[in-house]
Formats: sequence, C-alpha cells, structure tokens
Amino acid sequence: MISRFRPARAAADFSLAVSGGMRKFPTMIATVDRPLPAGAPRPWPLSVSAYHVLGETGQIPEKTELLYGCVYEKMPKSPLHRLLVMRLLRLLQALVPAGFHVQPEQPITCGDSEPEPDLSVIRGREEDYADRHPQTAELVVEVVVSSHDYDRAKLRAYATAGVKECWLVLAPERQIEVYRQPQGDRYAEKSVHRAGQRLTSSALPTVVVEVADLTA
Repeated sequence: MISRFRPARAAADFSLAVSGGMRKFPTMIATVDRPLPAGAPRPWPLSVSAYHVLGETGQIPEKTELLYGCVYEKMPKSPLHRLLVMRLLRLLQALVPAGFHVQPEQPITCGDSEPEPDLSVIRGREEDYADRHPQTAELVVEVVVSSHDYDRAKLRAYATAGVKECWLVLAPERQIEVYRQPQGDRYAEKSVHRAGQRLTSSALPTVVVEVADLTA
C-alpha cells in the first residue's frame, strides 16, 4: 500500500454532527513529521469504533487507514503497483482452495488498527462478513514500490491479529519478504525469496508462485 508515512502523532479536534448540534471530540491524526517535545501532553489514540464513526459522517477522507490509533492518508498508486496487484489477484483467485476468499484493499480489524492490505486471503465466504470486518487472515500481501517503511510498520498489527503469513512484494528489488509464525506483536520467521525461486505459502499450500512473475 503506497501511503504517506508520518510516524509522529498530533492531537486535533473534530466536529461530529449529532442531533441537537455539534459535539467536539479529541482525536489522533498522523500529520506531524517530527516528534512531540518532551513533556508535551500525551495524545489520545483513535479507536476503531471512533474511526468508523468519523468515516461514516465524512469527517475524514475516504482513502485512509488506521494504524495504532493514527489515521494515515493513502497516496495515489503507480501504474506498476496496480499491475502487480492485479496480477497477484488473478493468481490468488485461481489458487486459493474452497472455503477461503480473496479480498483486494479491504479492511482487517487488528486491535487498535484497521489496515487495508493490497490483498488478503480470508477464511470463509464473503457473506460471512456482512456485519463486520475480518479480524485476521490466512495470508496478507502488500505490494511495495516506494513505501517500504510504511508497509513494514504494518507487520506488528498483522502479527497481533494472528495473520498467519505476510508477503511484502518488493518491486524495485524484485524479491518477496515473507513473514511467518506470529508470536505476540511480531513474526518469528522471516525469509527472502528472489527472482528465479518458487514460493509456496505455508498457510495455504495450494498457493505456489514464481517470484519473477510477481515482481516484474
């Protein structure tokens, strides 16, 4: 996911229209590029439920995602990013077994975060999630063209949610970083697969791909 990555946090107010007038709520928006000064008041992270209310009432842009209580604005995607995502989508849809489905750029609720990975493989049918977002995934895939730090920062959220396997498809490097065995807020296993190698998903053994097909 190509996004504006701003790791520092700032507190702000937003107005929420309710019957009888406007109410003010403190929230967190990731819009500051440097750390808060020592001794500054601690900002209040935005919860997933509050994030949903903000979105439903049009108080934040549509193209955002929530990470660790901060709202991040997504950046426009490059043609290469789109190409690789579409190629991966077709491959996964053809390889994922019955009982699972592939969702492109849809939310996964991960504790205090709600990232929208480029692709995720979810257990069950699409209809099983008519009233809630998935809370984990078998496999998450992020296509990385220029957002390396941002996408790696999401790994903690995915591990916390018990996502079994994450692929970071690094287009410039023509390689895939694979993260497996979530333990707490991190992955115990990391491997790198390069062009010329074949990659088999441990979470979904029917998913077998040629790295070169996904990175060029």
